Amino acid sequence: MDAWGWTYGSAVNDTVELIVAELAANAVTHGRVPGRDAELRLLTLPDPGLVRIEVSDARGECLPRLTDGAPDEDSGRGLLLVAALAGAWGVAERAGGPGKTVWAVVAVRAGALPPPGSRSPAPSPATSGHMLLTTLTVPERAPAGPPGRTDAHTA
Repeated sequence: MDAWGWTYGSAVNDTVELIVAELAANAVTHGRVPGRDAELRLLTLPDPGLVRIEVSDARGECLPRLTDGAPDEDSGRGLLLVAALAGAWGVAERAGGPGKTVWAVVAVRAGALPPPGSRSPAPSPATSGHMLLTTLTVPERAPAGPPGRTDAHTA
C-alpha cells in the first residue's frame, strides 16, 4: 500500500490491512485443503478510485456467513468488521481453479462507491491499474490453539 501512495498508519492502509488480515485468517482457518495454498490479490482500480482485496482458497463449499458472535465467543465477528470497513464485499467462484474468492473493495477517493444499499455491482478487477499477488502457504499441520478451543466455522 505504501508503494501505491497510502503510507503506513493512513486510514486507507489501516483499513486494507484489517480486511486482508480477516479474509486471510478465514481462508487459512476455514478454507484450508492439505496440499493447496490460498492466494491474496490486492488491486488498485484507479477509476473509480478503489482498492480491491481478493483472497482465494480451495473450499468452494464452505461459504462465509455474516453472523453476530455470541458475547462469550472469541470468534465469529470478523465479517462484521469487513462489512463495516469495506464499501462492498462478496464471494465468487474462484477463477482458474477449485474453490472460492472472497473480495472486498475500499474507497480511496470520496464518491468512489455507490451509496450503501444500492444494487450497483462491485467494480471488476479487469480495470485494475496495479496488482500485488502473493500465495499464502499454510503448513500441513496448524499449531494447536489454546486448550478447550474449537475452530468451528462461524464466520
